[in-house]
Amino acid sequence: MARSCAWARFHGPFTTFHSSAYSITLNSSLVPMPASRQPDVLNEATADLRPRLEWLDRLRSGDVRALARAITMVESHAAQALPLLKALFPYSGRASVIGLTGSPGAGKSTLVDQLARHYRTQEKTVGIVAVDPSSPFTGGAILGDRIRMQSHFADPGIYIRSMATRGSLGGLARTTADVATVLDASGRDVILIETVGVGQDEVDIVRLAETTVVILVPGMGDDVQSIKAGIMEIADIFVINKSDREGAERVEREIRAMQSLASRPDQWSPPIVKTVASEGQGIAELAEAIEQYHAYMAKEGLALKRTAHNWQERLLEMMRDAMLDRVRGSVSPEALANYALQIAEHKRDPYSLVEELVRGGAV
Repeated sequence: MARSCAWARFHGPFTTFHSSAYSITLNSSLVPMPASRQPDVLNEATADLRPRLEWLDRLRSGDVRALARAITMVESHAAQALPLLKALFPYSGRASVIGLTGSPGAGKSTLVDQLARHYRTQEKTVGIVAVDPSSPFTGGAILGDRIRMQSHFADPGIYIRSMATRGSLGGLARTTADVATVLDASGRDVILIETVGVGQDEVDIVRLAETTVVILVPGMGDDVQSIKAGIMEIADIFVINKSDREGAERVEREIRAMQSLASRPDQWSPPIVKTVASEGQGIAELAEAIEQYHAYMAKEGLALKRTAHNWQERLLEMMRDAMLDRVRGSVSPEALANYALQIAEHKRDPYSLVEELVRGGAV
């Protein structure tokens, strides 16, 4: 098919050519544009694409090695990570992002494994981000979720990425959201994000996922304690996994009693789905509940409002991270150790120090 071209924009040693559907930066690859964003997708953000991103078109076509390389760059905060994310963001926003969270031992990994298998029977491509806790001493992580999902390794339609929290709280790693953006832009239809085993208030997943599934299991002690405020308030869907165990009915009653005390602002009543993930029971019902929630949010015009609200929270988080990185870059480890010693000896107060560091003044 013939395509018209209009030339050109110059950026130092790089020259960018524009067409109605493609943009080419010398020393980089052909990057197709979404029809809804032509021809101004190369705006201020993507015009800064200086590094060589030869694998960009391969990533967007589903090349697994290119995808792995891109995610590694994002996780390691490489110099090319920010230009890469700027270039990929216009192509994101199409995947269904589903977060699954719950206490340790709830069967999250097994449930994710079965849900991914279900979506593959529908010819949907799946990206899985599994977050594992890091050692507070070594910083390492077992990343055992891959062991539970190893049956998918031969399936090119499923990409699994394990991440360590590296000290981040809230149930996610610091770069989980950016990794989800890369997976989304690579063309995955569904992205499943499994949080680290969480407690009552580690609820960062709600700011990233379109749908949040909270997984509970019977026999975890005091049922009321296990469903206290915090993690329970973020649920769009409740799953009682291992529901063949004694106590499943009691957990369901406790959830329904809690739901009767207050309603959500969007008037959605989270359904309760019983599963036995190890045997594949209830997985189709869970997928149907997720689709029903998506349909409800679209019908009521609430999906965009929720996304905008989530981005408001994420922007604040991104600004905090950017300011922290800027201050850290201006303070050497030796200077930081010296400041800490001065504070420990009460030679100066930490409040004035932080105020001066944030202002960029001499300390």
